[in-house]
Amino acid sequence: MVGTPINGRARQAFTVANGGHDLGPSSAPPSNAGSDCGSIEFSREDVEALLNEKAKRKDRFNYKERCENMAEYIKRLKICIRWFQDLELSYSLEQEKLKNSLELSQQKCVEIEILLKLKEAELNSIIVEMRRNCTSLQEKLIKEESEKQAAVESLAKEREAKLNIERSQTSLSDDLGRAQRELQSANQKISSLNEMYKRLQDYITSLQQYNGKLHTELSTVEDELKRVEKEKATAVENLTMLRGQLTLSQSSQEEAIKQKDALSSEVGSLRGELQQVRDDRDRQLSQVETLTYELVRLKESTEKSCSELGTLRIKANELEARCSMQDSQIKTLQEQLAVAEKKVQVSDISAFETRTEFEGQQKLVSELQRRLADAESKLIEGEKLRKKLHNTILELKGNIRVFCRVRPSLPDEPCNTDNKIISYPTSMEASGRGIDLNQTGQKHSFTFDKVFAPDASQEEVFVEISQLVQSALDGYKVCIFAYGQTGSGKTYTMMGRPGQPEEKGLIPRSLQQIFETKESLKSQGWKYEMQVSMLEIYNETIRDLLSTNRSSSDAARTENGTPGKQYAIKHDANGNTIVSDLTVVDVQSVKEVAFLLNQAANSRSVGKTQMNEQSSRSHFVFTLRIYGVNESTDQQVQGILNLIDLAGSERLSKSGSTGDRLKETQAINKSLSSLSDVIFALAKKEDHVPFRNSKLTYLLQPCLGGDSKILMFVNISPDPSSVGESLCSLRFASRVNACEIGTPRRQTNGRTSDSRLSYF
Repeated sequence: MVGTPINGRARQAFTVANGGHDLGPSSAPPSNAGSDCGSIEFSREDVEALLNEKAKRKDRFNYKERCENMAEYIKRLKICIRWFQDLELSYSLEQEKLKNSLELSQQKCVEIEILLKLKEAELNSIIVEMRRNCTSLQEKLIKEESEKQAAVESLAKEREAKLNIERSQTSLSDDLGRAQRELQSANQKISSLNEMYKRLQDYITSLQQYNGKLHTELSTVEDELKRVEKEKATAVENLTMLRGQLTLSQSSQEEAIKQKDALSSEVGSLRGELQQVRDDRDRQLSQVETLTYELVRLKESTEKSCSELGTLRIKANELEARCSMQDSQIKTLQEQLAVAEKKVQVSDISAFETRTEFEGQQKLVSELQRRLADAESKLIEGEKLRKKLHNTILELKGNIRVFCRVRPSLPDEPCNTDNKIISYPTSMEASGRGIDLNQTGQKHSFTFDKVFAPDASQEEVFVEISQLVQSALDGYKVCIFAYGQTGSGKTYTMMGRPGQPEEKGLIPRSLQQIFETKESLKSQGWKYEMQVSMLEIYNETIRDLLSTNRSSSDAARTENGTPGKQYAIKHDANGNTIVSDLTVVDVQSVKEVAFLLNQAANSRSVGKTQMNEQSSRSHFVFTLRIYGVNESTDQQVQGILNLIDLAGSERLSKSGSTGDRLKETQAINKSLSSLSDVIFALAKKEDHVPFRNSKLTYLLQPCLGGDSKILMFVNISPDPSSVGESLCSLRFASRVNACEIGTPRRQTNGRTSDSRLSYF
């Protein structure tokens, strides 16, 4: 601090302040803000020269000269002291300004957080409302479109039916006209046939009368004409048979006519008149035959026409009924078509309005989503800035960060909501950071860097420390340890639950993040080497959990219980901790570390107490040493990650420990008590801090009193029977949070020769 220029002032020659011949008593420099030193500045060499200056003694008995020299020397000392006072005052003013600016920035951050949360709530409500409106509009639009589609389909069907009906009506009208014309022609034919039939009946009657006359005339003819008379009788019989028979063949008639002609030619010479009569008869017979044939044909056609006429009349009646019904249907369909066209027009207008409104709502929703995204990004940036400022403040203060985690209630614990001992304040300042403990009606409030409720997942807990784990790769010393009573969830927080990946603890998740980041940094030229060691402190004795001859070394104990192999803790000048003879394993992947963790978990000392079926009876220390080199920039970093699962604190009266468990409990409580003494000494800034009172505190000395980044998890139980231990844990954590340690320092030096033995 000495010798640094203040406010850009140039440093004058020291002879102005220290030269007796150059600066007399009455020639002091001009004053600066009431100071006698003016713009004079001192360096370390100037002050040392002033303090080491010896008085010039020409005459040792000349007291007057000695007094003057002494007065001048005292004056220069006063000038130097005044300069130091002004410098200290300027530093204090600058420190006060920095504190004020820091408080203003914190206040602004709090206000920004409040505004961001209010804006977020407002935007969330607006977005929810707009989503509801958008959903209703979409449903309405879908409904309108479905109705429109149904109306269009019904309209198309109606139009098609109308066309079919019109075509069928036209064809039916044509059929009806054609049937009517056929009926009229058939009626005319029937009338003409009836008239012809009457004439034929009259003509047949006249012929019958004439044939009777011929019979009377032929009876009187001679015997030669008997055959002719027989033929005549046969012809008369045939003629009479023609009345009842309609199917007489023409061949028999022609044969009869030929025979008649032959007879007529034979008797022609005798009776010319008979020949004439026969010719007339033959002509009449042929006419009768023709008429008879025509009569038969006309009867058949008449019957057929009558049947067709009946069928046509039935069809005509059916067609008329069908036409009338179709006319009514056409009218109904035309009315429905008009209504459907009106509905379609209304649906088109409504669909257009709905679509316009929907497009407007979509634009509004997109704008709100954009604003929400901006707000979320600003909120995230603000949260990152808040965390960064908070970390910066903590680093400047040098405090240990403290997180509190409340474990959920166990299935065998009584669930009594009326007797809850833990509550969480809901104010903006204490939300997520405050916790209240109720003991016999008295409320105890505590505030930490973060408080995790029982429903907090392992992932949520790890997210809060992920940046701290990243610092180990960046070259910092990082130490995270879990503290709390037995059964408060320390081992679950650090290790998680075996066989359930979603409930992995901080140690597996930290290793996964480190190895993933290691792979991603390869593209930037970084190469990392990593080493792992694991130990436990059991009954104030260090045990190597990765030692291959662990069983034999543990068995090789003396009669007084001292192990055969001792592990010594040493601290070097760089703040590193060295544990002698400790097993160190080079690792390349998460699987290798997981295998070592499983081996260490099987080797760790556990036991059963009344407070926990599987209680950890030792302090577990996991250490990952990271050495990184960037080949492109020749930058080297050396980071250390220490993850510590402390043994559970417990009262002897409650744990029910006896025998070996009693010794274990006493050793655990003694080491945790030593940790409390160290924390209290650091909080009070005492000159002597008792790190050597236990192996645990001596091992943690570089973390608690050095330049590491420290985080403590205080785990508490929600069980009302554990309220006393929970209160003690929270008070201890509050003391830890108030401790000031050294500022974290990044290690960028090269690798040391004993790097495999250095762990903190």
